[in-house]
Amino acid sequence: MPLDAAEIQKLIPHRPPMLMLDAVVEHDQERIVCTKKFIGDEFYFQGHYPDYPIVPGVLLCEAAMQAGAVLIALRNEPLEGKVPVAARIDDVKLKRMVRPGDEIRMEISLKEKLADAYYLDAKTTVEGKLAVRFSFAVTAAAPQ
Repeated sequence: MPLDAAEIQKLIPHRPPMLMLDAVVEHDQERIVCTKKFIGDEFYFQGHYPDYPIVPGVLLCEAAMQAGAVLIALRNEPLEGKVPVAARIDDVKLKRMVRPGDEIRMEISLKEKLADAYYLDAKTTVEGKLAVRFSFAVTAAAPQ
């Protein structure tokens, strides 16, 4: 079942301008596919780089980790008032620049769950071509 940004905001604490997901296009208990289109008026393009704007790689990773948080929320596992937060990121491979007008497709797979830790793999593509690949861990933390 597809979800839009308003429905995503019911599942994770991220809000604009740092909500990096437009839609969930498919999901099951072990995998989620989300999209995000970069319009060109996002705040980070003003300085990264003004004459040749590129989405910062760390924001591409953030978008995929948000997709992972949505996957965890959709599993309906009790977080007991906690929120999903990044605990680790490994083996990041930035393969393709993402520019204004591009839409990314993020495929996140849950590899393992141990206690409150979730271990996931991320693959982000643009027009079917690999842009970013990495592994990461998310844990449930109490908001301060």
